[in-house]
Amino acid sequence: MRRVVLAFASTVAGVLALLSFKTHTASVAAPPAAVSTVGPGTSSASSGSDSAASSSAPSASPSSSASAASSASSASGTKTVTGDSVSTQWGNVQVQITVTNGKITSATAVEYPQNNGRDQQINAYAIPVLQQESVGATSANIDMVSGATVTSGGYVQSLQSALDKAGL
Repeated sequence: MRRVVLAFASTVAGVLALLSFKTHTASVAAPPAAVSTVGPGTSSASSGSDSAASSSAPSASPSSSASAASSASSASGTKTVTGDSVSTQWGNVQVQITVTNGKITSATAVEYPQNNGRDQQINAYAIPVLQQESVGATSANIDMVSGATVTSGGYVQSLQSALDKAGL
């Protein structure tokens, strides 16, 4: 009987120790700054919110980027195209690409979820990885980012839309 009581007390103490354990919380990073080339010698930059506590973050609207996205330079074979805005569980995702000679030379997420600290934290690492995966690609068949499955799915759909609009 003594062993049972001792085992029970040890189990309760162990469970309490596990429940009181504090995990490391990562600081919320600001969303990555996105710079894209709109035309020869012209660039536009968009940056996320500077404050991690801010609940609203700026994002490019499809109408404001549509006119710049449809610009193309026929002399160099370069096109800048914005894909459709894809609605996901956590917010809209929209991709703008620059295509030169059939290859993506620049990819920028002009709209992505930034509504709370968790969205900002996830997308601070996911968006640059997705953009890097897109550059040099000739299709939307890119690797998705683990931990950012929803954003990755929306990114791939918008990327495919942009590629379709670019004629690839």
